[in-house]
Amino acid sequence: MTRTIIESKTKTAIIGFDEPFCVIGERINPTGRKILAAELEQGDFSRVEADALAQVAAGANVLDINSGAVFSNKMAEDPRYADNNFVEPPLMKEMVERVQAITDIPLCIDSSVPGALENGLAAAEGRPLLNSVTGEEERLELVLPLVKKYNVPVVAISNDDTGISEDPEVRFAVAKKIVERAADFGIPAHDIVVDPLVMPIGAMGTAGLQVFTLVRRLREELGVNTTCGASNISFGLPNRHGINNAFLPMAMTAGMTSAIMNPVALPIGPKKIAEKKAEIEAAGIILPDGMDDEMFVTLFGMGSTKPRAGKEMEAIRAANFLTDNDPSGGEWIKFNRAPVKEGEGRARTGRRRRG
Repeated sequence: MTRTIIESKTKTAIIGFDEPFCVIGERINPTGRKILAAELEQGDFSRVEADALAQVAAGANVLDINSGAVFSNKMAEDPRYADNNFVEPPLMKEMVERVQAITDIPLCIDSSVPGALENGLAAAEGRPLLNSVTGEEERLELVLPLVKKYNVPVVAISNDDTGISEDPEVRFAVAKKIVERAADFGIPAHDIVVDPLVMPIGAMGTAGLQVFTLVRRLREELGVNTTCGASNISFGLPNRHGINNAFLPMAMTAGMTSAIMNPVALPIGPKKIAEKKAEIEAAGIILPDGMDDEMFVTLFGMGSTKPRAGKEMEAIRAANFLTDNDPSGGEWIKFNRAPVKEGEGRARTGRRRRG
């Protein structure tokens, strides 16, 4: 059975046909996150570190580190800060080092800039996953030598010089081309993790069926592991978590072995709490004295004031159990066990009283 090995200095994550689903945490990415990008420009990596720890706590097996940023405020002093090729290589190195200093989880080095990829590979301890190579000729010639040089697995995205095709046959052909070209460099198929590209179901009604069929073919005909940007399927639709929660177990049973996703349910902020309290007060409901915000959001089904594992992680762990990739349900039970409050653990280990 195909197994893709990703390692840190001390830990191993395995993507495989007979392994539990591998969750690659996507949160460390300044693309589209203005606050994070601005903090990185100021040399502030505290949010990167917090995102790393929150994703590990939520159950991520691998952390994706994406350095996709330009520093707009610094452009006046040096126009090179508008160029990803200038900004990303040193930024990637720093981000990798910062994350490795606080957690030993395996990493995924993610950038469109070859210099950033190499800097990330050089800084990473162990055997990271590289994200990514496509079927574009220029990209193949730039990235595959890095994969061979550092002996790492790589995400292969099913688009080429013609762009992203809506035809699943074309996307399969691109994936096959990448696997064959990788073999020319001496890179085995078990080190290729194909992203067949999930289309938004809101724009293409057959998007789910397409990806399930593609994943089966990739597994059966090419013998490769697969991944995807899991939230793409629900883009632009209401209740995205509901769609994602259905999609992930279905993709798993079709043979998908990993996903790049957010494992964390983001905390409920003060603004939403205040709005909900105002709504409740307007309805004439009197809240108990001394109720803190965490108790309040729990009581009204809003989530939590703290980062925690998201509903998608619940769906994945249930699917692992149902597909016998969680023998005896140990991980499912642990996931659903209520946290022990301070002092309770010691009390429970005391001598049993006679009846």
